[in-house]
Amino acid sequence: MSLSRIGKLPVDIPAGVTITVDSGDVVVKGPKGELTQFITPAVEVKVEDGQVTVHPKDESKTARAQHGLMRALINNMVIGVTKGYEKRLEVNGVGFRVSSSNNELEMALGFSHPVTYKAPEGVTVTNEKMTIIVSGIDKQQVGQVAAEIRALKKPEPYKGKGIKYADEQILRKAGKAGK
Repeated sequence: MSLSRIGKLPVDIPAGVTITVDSGDVVVKGPKGELTQFITPAVEVKVEDGQVTVHPKDESKTARAQHGLMRALINNMVIGVTKGYEKRLEVNGVGFRVSSSNNELEMALGFSHPVTYKAPEGVTVTNEKMTIIVSGIDKQQVGQVAAEIRALKKPEPYKGKGIKYADEQILRKAGKAGK
């Protein structure tokens, strides 16, 4: 019987976090908020002695596949409600500007019109000069919002203008060779 190497690790419940499992949902409450995730029918989630454990219900391929996933999702939720998640994006380009007010970004990205982006509930967007900071407690949602903002003006390969993740390398190309 092979168990998922990640799935069999228990998730420790830090102080100030409560985890409840009821009728197919796992609810994680912490200092930064509360997250809910449905549990796939193929696995079983138990809370005991300050730890959460995930067990596959049978040896089916689905159960084995969902095992590590469920554990990782619960772990991400615990990190989310205690520390939170943050993604940073950098805006590069002459004449590009960013300003933020009450969770809305207003950007000049070289189009003929300003671009506004309103963050969904549960995610905060702010900026420091040309860096946009996306933060929240739901890892998936923070990543999604960051990806949507980046998609407004993807970095181009010649001058690197556009919006990129802070830790992203842009492949640069040499322009046209002059005679």
